[in-house]
Amino acid sequence: MNLQKASVPNRLIKYLPIFGWLPGYERVWLRPDLVAGLTTAAVVIPQSMAYATIAGLPVEAGLYTALVPMLVYALLGTSRPLSVSVTSTISMLTAAQLAVVVQGGDPADYMAAASTLALLVGGFLLLAGILRLGFIANFISIPVLTGFKAGIGLVVFVGQLGKVLGIPVAKGPFFQTIIAVVQGLDAVHWATFFVALVTLAILIVLPRLVPRVPAPLVAVVVGIGASALLNLGAQGVKLVGFIPPGLPAFALPDPSLVSQLWPGALAIALMCFTESIAAGRAFAQHGEPQVDANQELLALGAANVAGSFFRTYPAAGGTSQTAVNRKAGAKTLLSGIVTAGVVALTLLLLSPLVSLMPQATLGALVLVAAAGLIQPDDFRAIGRIRREELVWALVALAGVVLLGTLEGILVAVAVSMLTLLYHANHPPVYAVGRKPGTDVFRPLEQHPDDETFPGLLIVRTEGRMHFASAPRTGDALWSLIDEAQARVVILELSAVPDFEYTALTMLADGEEKLRERGITLWLAGLNPEPLEVIRRSPLGATLGDEGMFYNLQLAVEAYEAMDQ
Repeated sequence: MNLQKASVPNRLIKYLPIFGWLPGYERVWLRPDLVAGLTTAAVVIPQSMAYATIAGLPVEAGLYTALVPMLVYALLGTSRPLSVSVTSTISMLTAAQLAVVVQGGDPADYMAAASTLALLVGGFLLLAGILRLGFIANFISIPVLTGFKAGIGLVVFVGQLGKVLGIPVAKGPFFQTIIAVVQGLDAVHWATFFVALVTLAILIVLPRLVPRVPAPLVAVVVGIGASALLNLGAQGVKLVGFIPPGLPAFALPDPSLVSQLWPGALAIALMCFTESIAAGRAFAQHGEPQVDANQELLALGAANVAGSFFRTYPAAGGTSQTAVNRKAGAKTLLSGIVTAGVVALTLLLLSPLVSLMPQATLGALVLVAAAGLIQPDDFRAIGRIRREELVWALVALAGVVLLGTLEGILVAVAVSMLTLLYHANHPPVYAVGRKPGTDVFRPLEQHPDDETFPGLLIVRTEGRMHFASAPRTGDALWSLIDEAQARVVILELSAVPDFEYTALTMLADGEEKLRERGITLWLAGLNPEPLEVIRRSPLGATLGDEGMFYNLQLAVEAYEAMDQ
């Protein structure tokens, strides 16, 4: 180990980041990577089986998805701790899409559709990576993502109630499912419910008593042990059933489903990337290479495309397993390779035991995971700081619950984009005064006692001035002018990086109207680019150098000199 990194070509490192860290691998990292990989496997294996049931797939599909994509990501990914496998959010989105295109309950049809969906998701991610669209990760704000995930959590939680109660509940809309559960309470299968309660107790209590012990693994072991010792299957408790032993076999996706699946695949690809990049950035440590958004698109895309030929469904970087991986001490992506190795051993050696697991155990695992997506404290934190953004979070939540998961993505993206447009079109415009005894200028609304100057109005605005923001800025500016009855207006523009042509034209028209009313317009604090743009325009000739000032203090001093 600890080979010379310099011997690896930079181009190879760019496209295969494993060659950026593997040649310089330090021996002291090996133990923490092994421990982290084993610890994460103890969480990923039961979660992957449970989440596969959310997607409506056999449990082995979750194990396959925790194997192939994780190995491929280890070769191509740039986030050291990111654990790429199944997630509750992507599983729910997968379920919604498969329900549309697969008729009947044949597991083989579901698996074929799921792998086709993974291929399409991977293809979209690869295309986005080639086009360097990594910036799209910023298109869903944290409040909107918080609401979206909470909505997913609610839908998943309600969807698992029938499984833990042992009553048949047909898949349907959120409120319809609640009604079906309430109507079926008379038929609760008590043995199934008891198994779920024991599992919930382990998952909730054990982390508080012994935090280092992986509670999901203990819950699975207890469930399998109880099934074998007490013959739960004979008592009416539904079990996972037969799991094909061995590694996933090569299988081609179904091209006939592409036309039906691609719209949903596009939405899933967006959420896959957003969820993964958020987890990767959240758990990055000081000194580690920066997460490269464009390379992450390529890595996630390749992971999904490769997995699609081995009967996986869409994979992403999950927050919970990444947190476990980082907390357990992961230093490099070798921990992910170790996790994948443990998953492979499980498929090769433990399939007969896993088949004895009660479905109620998996249902309880999903309930706890779904509850973890609902974070009231996050909503309260958003509301304390920005009530407006709390509304956006609640709208995203309602979109998932009322319209559906895939439609909820569209709501989340629409809310984020409308938010972006709203702020772009509503730049701040406010009058400023001078703090007494200083050259500091502050908003008068927050500091009404600051110094003002008779006949002078000082206005500051912020942000790029373009065709969409200029009308709103002009309206606010004229309102302040009409109220102030000034003879000189200073427009302070140090926070304006550029002027688009339409905005510049509107500013020139405004200057002409002010001049007709006997009011002089001065500009102060222009940045180099907008200064050059204005000097090339007729407005620059009208104002001249005497109408444009390096900073606001110089402009105020020039005004004060006019009265002397």
